[in-house]
Amino acid sequence: MRRREFITLFVGATTWPFVARAQQSEQMRRIGVLMNRTADDAEGQARVAAFQQVLQQLGWSDGRNVRIDTRWSTNDIGHTRIAAAELAALAPDVILATGTVSVAALQEVTRTLPIVFVLVSDPVGAGFVDTVARPGGNTTGFMLLEYSSSGKLLELLKQIAPSVTRAAVLRDSTNTAGIAQFGVIQAAASSLGVNVSPISVRDASEIESAVAAFARSANGGLIVLGSASESVYRALIVTLAARYKLPAVYAFRYMATNGGLISYGPDFADQFRRAAGYVDRILKGEKPGDLPVQGPTKYELVINLKTARTLGLTVPQSLLASADEVIE
Repeated sequence: MRRREFITLFVGATTWPFVARAQQSEQMRRIGVLMNRTADDAEGQARVAAFQQVLQQLGWSDGRNVRIDTRWSTNDIGHTRIAAAELAALAPDVILATGTVSVAALQEVTRTLPIVFVLVSDPVGAGFVDTVARPGGNTTGFMLLEYSSSGKLLELLKQIAPSVTRAAVLRDSTNTAGIAQFGVIQAAASSLGVNVSPISVRDASEIESAVAAFARSANGGLIVLGSASESVYRALIVTLAARYKLPAVYAFRYMATNGGLISYGPDFADQFRRAAGYVDRILKGEKPGDLPVQGPTKYELVINLKTARTLGLTVPQSLLASADEVIE
């Protein structure tokens, strides 16, 4: 064999393992994302961007070493089931699922693909995980809220509108978390001198008629709990509160930034950032059943002063000082 041919073969043989390892390290992985909002929803887009930003910081770049397939839904069970089946058929390495309906739809079609959820109210009660500490199975993630925080919503309503003696609690009556949250609020109501009653958010006409009936008596206020159903009707609920001059406290930040009086709830984008960490760990070999379900760690208080002035309310300085954002 000629010397040049020998060197060529030798170099090729010695460098091939390194090339192979480099190609293996850059193997294209696949992440599915199932959102419970429409594709043109600005809030949903911001949350996906937060998720992808942290993934990139962890070394996962869409189009280079990972492909991210996103499906958008409207929290409708039928549409979500179709989207979940489409994602599962792609056989991704892990799926990020938003909300209870999304996780339920995914678990109908797969019990093996790893699932990381965000914004799920009661993962144990819904049967998604065995326990919070040891989820087991193929699913783990981040809970929407801690039930104990629900009492804070009523406290805030009384702080910003002391004359309130009646509060209607808008909640999804089919959601176990909404039922539990209402129970917490009821327990706090007597000490605050407030009578509370539930309003279901199953459809727009029911919300309109119930809020109109509630507003016929004086000294009323609204508490709007956090679930996908409340999110769907968010514009209507803010409009009704303004129409009937009802002070209202919301669990969603973007309802205060879009005209609502005050909001107190978890930083939802933060859950997507934290979920990226779990996705990273699963892509690196950890099992979702071994990763504990986590609750929210960051809550935000937002006050809309413009809305307060419209309602004739004077916001206490102590409340303004504790706000994360004040909208002028």
